Amino acid sequence: MTRLTTQDITVTVESLFQPQYSEPDQDKYVFAYRIQITNEGAESVQLLSRYWRIVEGDGTTREVEGEGVIGKQPIIDPGRTHRYVSWVQLGTPLGAMDGFYEFRRQWEENPVDEERFQATVPRFLHWAPELNN
Repeated sequence: MTRLTTQDITVTVESLFQPQYSEPDQDKYVFAYRIQITNEGAESVQLLSRYWRIVEGDGTTREVEGEGVIGKQPIIDPGRTHRYVSWVQLGTPLGAMDGFYEFRRQWEENPVDEERFQATVPRFLHWAPELNN
């Protein structure tokens, strides 16, 4: 597992190879990744968008941006955690991802005021078991 805290948001990531969806002889490697986003701050935050940089073992890089995560823009209250699982397909048995989430923080004293900020998703590796040989 990989973990990083930025702006009172702790992001924990774990990658899991998915052999049942992968076809290595066709350069198709599927990985699930579990994400935990914990709000360690004093105000509620809402996850607005995500940005991913995906790097394959051969250096090929692609970027993915979009609203929310898996179709949701969750509000995470202080001390609470939002969890989800997503997946990525690579053309190599080794790859890495990193990126950030954009959040909106609201203050209880004045809920109209808000602050937007980014929380970094630390770089994590995708590693197919065939590389262990």
